[in-house]
Amino acid sequence: EAKHLPRLTERFYRVDDSRNSATGGTGLGLAIVKHALSRHDARLDISSQVSKGSSFTCHFPKQRLLQVTPQ
Repeated sequence: EAKHLPRLTERFYRVDDSRNSATGGTGLGLAIVKHALSRHDARLDISSQVSKGSSFTCHFPKQRLLQVTPQ
């Protein structure tokens, strides 16, 4: 649900209270991603529709991108 989106990158946050560490994750995955992205001056956008799925997009500033020339 949209109400959860702002909190998804908080450490140990879980949308489903019925999940615990024995049956699911720790709630650290997206927090780690957000932290890693911030170290590169990047950001994470999350969009979601209930029963349809979610989209996670990383945005990096142009000056952080490495241009690779094909050989």
